[in-house]
Amino acid sequence: MALTGPTAGSRQCARDRILDTAFRLFYAHGPRGVGVDTVIAESGVAKATLYKHFPRKDDLVLAYLDKVDQAWFGALRAAAREAGDDPRDQLVGMFDALGSACRREGYHGCAFINTAAESQPGSDVHARTVEHKAVVRAWVTDLARRAGAAHPDRLARQLTLLLDGGLAAGILDADPAAPAAARAAAEAVVAAACPPRRAG
Repeated sequence: MALTGPTAGSRQCARDRILDTAFRLFYAHGPRGVGVDTVIAESGVAKATLYKHFPRKDDLVLAYLDKVDQAWFGALRAAAREAGDDPRDQLVGMFDALGSACRREGYHGCAFINTAAESQPGSDVHARTVEHKAVVRAWVTDLARRAGAAHPDRLARQLTLLLDGGLAAGILDADPAAPAAARAAAEAVVAAACPPRRAG
């Protein structure tokens, strides 16, 4: 039987509150720019409570990155599914997630790129950022393979570079046309890399 009493509920609530606060602060200012004391103050928990759930600041940063991963990778896959059943269309359709992200209020670019830039290579945090990019690229590679690309790895690399470039452009120049330009470029790259559909 699951423990459902108030103690278990308050523990879960406290962890969620800490993580939600860290998500907001880390995304806006970068993990390095936010101290643990700020997270404690804004989440309204005791210092002991935070360290009970996240013994190191890196543990909190990793949980933040996991939460970002679920949101962003989930948005990419949802946008691909909404484009239809054809993998070629899905490779282009995933760029609709880019447009939605860049239009969101408080958009600050790619959390993984931002965190990687301020973390030490070889650290757990840096490794998590690299892992995320590798998982996304593997998923795109699989789509490219199913779309009939002669070189699916190459196509996946090109498309993920376009995604990352679009994420960066959305914060660097705040150009509302950047996601559409990235999508159009993706459409051209996919058309060149994948065999044409057979009629009928």
